[in-house]
Amino acid sequence: MAKLTRQIDDAVLVAPGAKSQLRKRATVADDIFPDREAAEDATKENARAIDALQDALWAERRHSVLVILQGIDTSGKDGTVRGVFNRCGPLGVAVTAFGRPSDEELAHDFLWRVHMAAPKRGMIGVFNRSQYEDVLVVKVRGLAPPEVVEQRYDEINAFEKHLTDNGVCVLKFMLNISKDEQRERLQARLDDPKKNWKFNASDLEDRKLWDDYQRAYEIALDRCSTEHAPWRVVPADRKWQRNAIIAAVVRKELEDMAPVYPKPDWKPSDFQIT
Repeated sequence: MAKLTRQIDDAVLVAPGAKSQLRKRATVADDIFPDREAAEDATKENARAIDALQDALWAERRHSVLVILQGIDTSGKDGTVRGVFNRCGPLGVAVTAFGRPSDEELAHDFLWRVHMAAPKRGMIGVFNRSQYEDVLVVKVRGLAPPEVVEQRYDEINAFEKHLTDNGVCVLKFMLNISKDEQRERLQARLDDPKKNWKFNASDLEDRKLWDDYQRAYEIALDRCSTEHAPWRVVPADRKWQRNAIIAAVVRKELEDMAPVYPKPDWKPSDFQIT
């Protein structure tokens, strides 16, 4: 397991202070998981382990885990949640999807709604999109002045440092798919009546801005991959490779946290069930 996760991080981790070179990064991971069946078996095994580790995490209630899934439309954020955390019960994992801010959210600072959703001790929190929307779509669409966007990188870093200082393990995954793969997934939503509901015409507008989004992601990865919360750029053209990589990393981080069940201050033998 340790050897595999080292291999994964060698391929996907954005070293703090280094350039991410997003457009040069692979969108498939054949060098890590060449065999689909083996990858899917590994994901299932790791999902079971994540469930068991989360149970101990909840019992101990000293730390929590925040998994951030960020990626362009069709990159597989929902699919990752289903594939990696499907074994965990609803009391152990809380998923928050961030869409267009409400009027109430816009009346606060941009991190307010994100902080409100941060996982409490013992929980795994999963963000489907995150605070990074405010330096991605906001930047590309010009929804805030450039100087406001510029200051947000440091504010995000400080926010994530605050979380880690308070016992939250922050895991950030950018789901990296190719433009060709996105085209196929969008077309599938048009071709399959059962997937029509997923299609949004605005996705085509964002697709026209592909290069702008790539540049915005690259800046965010460069500026916000830190020692306390580094970014991992996960090849996402193949869903089973994506899930296998993320499941392995989450399991390894939980094992490193080593949550333990607390010992009661009483003996089971002191009680008798009648």
